[in-house]
Order: sequence, then structure tokens, then C-alpha cells
Amino acid sequence: MAAALYDPQEGYYARHARQVGREGDFFTSVSVGPLFGRLLARHIDVWHESAGRPRPWRIVELGAHDGTLAADILDALAGTPAAEGLEYVTIEPLPRLAAAQREKLVGKGIAAEVFSSPAPLAADPRPGFLFANEVLDALPFHVIESDGTGWRELGVGLSAEGAFRWEKLGDFPGGPSLRPAGYRTEVRSGFEAFFLSLAPCLSLGRMLWIDYGFAAAAYYHESRTEGTLRTFRRHRAGDEPLEDPGGQDITAHVDFTAVAEALRAAGGEIVRFEDQARFLTRAAGPWLLSLEGRHDEETRRQVRAFQTLVHPAHLGSRFHFLEASWGEGGAFPLVSI
Repeated sequence: MAAALYDPQEGYYARHARQVGREGDFFTSVSVGPLFGRLLARHIDVWHESAGRPRPWRIVELGAHDGTLAADILDALAGTPAAEGLEYVTIEPLPRLAAAQREKLVGKGIAAEVFSSPAPLAADPRPGFLFANEVLDALPFHVIESDGTGWRELGVGLSAEGAFRWEKLGDFPGGPSLRPAGYRTEVRSGFEAFFLSLAPCLSLGRMLWIDYGFAAAAYYHESRTEGTLRTFRRHRAGDEPLEDPGGQDITAHVDFTAVAEALRAAGGEIVRFEDQARFLTRAAGPWLLSLEGRHDEETRRQVRAFQTLVHPAHLGSRFHFLEASWGEGGAFPLVSI
């Protein structure tokens, strides 16, 4: 999966920057329009104000794709108190995507940079807000299957004809509670190391992870016998990840319980875990009040965009927001995941 998605020459995300949107393979909240970025900017600004407006400070985005969301956030923050002393940073190791991000970040009136890794930020930590939209679901994972007595890991091998196929690799320790024979699912084992590489970038601040997924009890429910591994091409979901490597997206839902445990192990405190509808409705409160009595076409267009983002039948219940705090002091309400 790492090679199929991220190989510098042949990987799915390395080939171009057109995977997202109507003409791409899948649709995200960013595809709805700039409102999603404006609402995220509002949430970040509220945190920055509550932290006492530290300066200098950073916003760090992972998985910024072509830079559209970054541009929307910068447009929303331009001219506000939060823009003073702000540096916007994206972390992108793939050259084509990094070039697309640099193009989008130019001329926004706010210092911006693209780094290939978090190392330069860890060498100069600042107060900041680090976030990622649909990154965790694209991190490689183990595919495991129960034989009724234990878990066995599946890997990728070659048939006699040279085609990719699933092969059993051997025992997999540390999986979820045992399930009946034939039950297949996914496990990501690299969350803690991933977060430990990012935590030194913040002298204090927040991490916000936006993605589709479940808490562990729902992720490994007995009824979910085939897991969540999916492929996407031209807005059609598939279940054959070994076909055409590099030519289609490969993903699996996120076990948010595992994410929360790894964030705590890396030194974070969980602030919130909620669906997109609740998060964005709270962030949109002042904006929604400002629309009262307005009936022009632009207002109607923005309201339709908001409804797409929060409606349970669209994106509102599918996506979740998990936010953690670093170095802020004080206690947060216990968030159970």
C-alpha cells in the first residue's frame, strides 16, 4: 500500500494532483467549496485567541493535496489578529504535490512554506495548530484474518502467472478480540510513532484529525466481517486493491480509539471527538446568525454548501473530528472513545 500510494514516480498520489473533486476519483469536504476552510479557520482562530494570541505561531497542515484547503484558510484569516506572526506550513514529501501547494500559497500575504518532513519544525518548535483532513485513512495498514483460534496476517505475493494475490504471512499478535474464522479486518500499528514525530513541532497547541471511521467497538463489530478496505476510482468504490497498483486510491476507515490511545501516548490530551455535523455547526454559529434575514442567491448557495457539509445523509455523520491538546495545562473533560 505504501508503494502503491506514495512511490515517488509510480505512486497514486505522486502522478498528479487531480485525485479530488468532480473530475477526480473521490469527493471530500474541500470539494464543497471554500466554506469548509472558512469554518476550520474560525475554529483555529478561536483556539489562538483562547491561548492568548501567541506570536510567532504556526498552522501546520499534513496531506494538503493541491493546497486548496490551505488557500481557503489563509483567505479567511487574512487581515485578522490571527494573521499577525502566523506562518502556514504544509508537510509534503511528494514533489508534484509540493509544487502545487507552493503555487496556491503564493501571494496570500502570510508567510508560508512547504517542507518534505516535520524535522525543520521540530528543530524550531512554536505554538501552533496542526491538522490533517483525510490523512489517517491513507496510512498503510495490516490486513488480518481470523482462523477461529488466532489472527493471521495477509500479504501480497505473485501467482505463477505474475499477478498479485493475497498470501498468508503467519501469526499476527496484538489484534482485536478474536472473531469467528474468516473474519477479516485492518490494523494500523504506526500511529504512535507517527504522532511522536509530529509532537515536537508544537511548543504548545492542538492537533486535529479529520477522517471517516469508528471507535473500536464499532470498527471491529462482529457484523463487519470483511473490514473496511476499499479502493476508489472515478467516484466508484471497489474492493480489489491488488489491481492496477498506483492507478487507484486505497483506503480503510480509521480506528479512532487507536488514534486516541496513540495521541495520549505521545503526550496529548483528548479535547473532543465528535462528528462533522456537530463540529462545524458549533464553528458556524456566528456566521449562521449573520445570515438572518438575508435571501440573496449567494446566501442561498452558502447555506446549501453548509447543508452538504453537515447533513447526516451527506458528510455530516460520515466524518469525525478528533482533537488533542499539547502543553496547554489545565484539565479537559474526559472524552471516551
